[in-house]
Amino acid sequence: MIRTRFAPSPNGLLHLGHAYAAIVAHDLARQRGGEFLLRIEDIDAARSRTELAEAMIEDLRWLGLHWDGPVVWQSTRLGSYGAAADRLRAMGLLYPCRCTRADIAAAATDHGPDGLIYPGTCRGRDVDPAGAAWRLDMARAVEIAGPLVWEDELAGPQHATPEIFGDIVLLRKEAPASYHLAATLDDAADGITLVTRGADLFAASHVHRLLQALLDLPVPRWHHHGLIVEGDGRKLAKRRGSPSLADMRRDGADGRALADALRHALLPAGLSLTTGIGWTT
Repeated sequence: MIRTRFAPSPNGLLHLGHAYAAIVAHDLARQRGGEFLLRIEDIDAARSRTELAEAMIEDLRWLGLHWDGPVVWQSTRLGSYGAAADRLRAMGLLYPCRCTRADIAAAATDHGPDGLIYPGTCRGRDVDPAGAAWRLDMARAVEIAGPLVWEDELAGPQHATPEIFGDIVLLRKEAPASYHLAATLDDAADGITLVTRGADLFAASHVHRLLQALLDLPVPRWHHHGLIVEGDGRKLAKRRGSPSLADMRRDGADGRALADALRHALLPAGLSLTTGIGWTT
């Protein structure tokens, strides 16, 4: 049975881009007789706020979306992230890193999907792990995992190339786990069979497929859908003040009508929907 999820982070209000992502996940599950889950990714204690999570839940109900079972809170799963990290350490795949962003900017020469690729400064060094981030030794991990493939419903079969990210951080200084580790473990724990998310996260699936192989996790299929973008081609973003669903709801807009319009790509003036394949920022 198909199972999808919508997994927002409560560090800002939802906007139309989030609404579209939730609708895609919800509708794919309902059309195929499956289940749709809601997970709140609230492990960033410095930025996550309870009132924002509550507003998100109200926004989704206002859109006419209903999920199966109770809301899943990521903050209840911290133990699983630590256990996975311990397993990767035992395999010799994690190392502590105390480099700052300035250090990386000064030493890095190559770019990847997330920006500058970490040059491996702390790899092989005797670094105090107290308060350090923990990075994945990507070359060793890829060697252990061997060739991997994954499948996107829109883009087709993909050969995994996680090495394009370099030695990514899996345990952050300020949070229990990175997005890559937490999302991969959570999708496995929730029994997600179809991971739906925006095309801007397409490349991240290379890393997630690697982690699934290293940690013996089930492999879902993916569906990287298009993004709602502004006239200049930039995707909607909370940090740039894109209009929120909460504001629309308070102004008396019809949430179900808005959801139906998004399903048919009927967008406000100045906005458009990308194809979902080959997205670049």
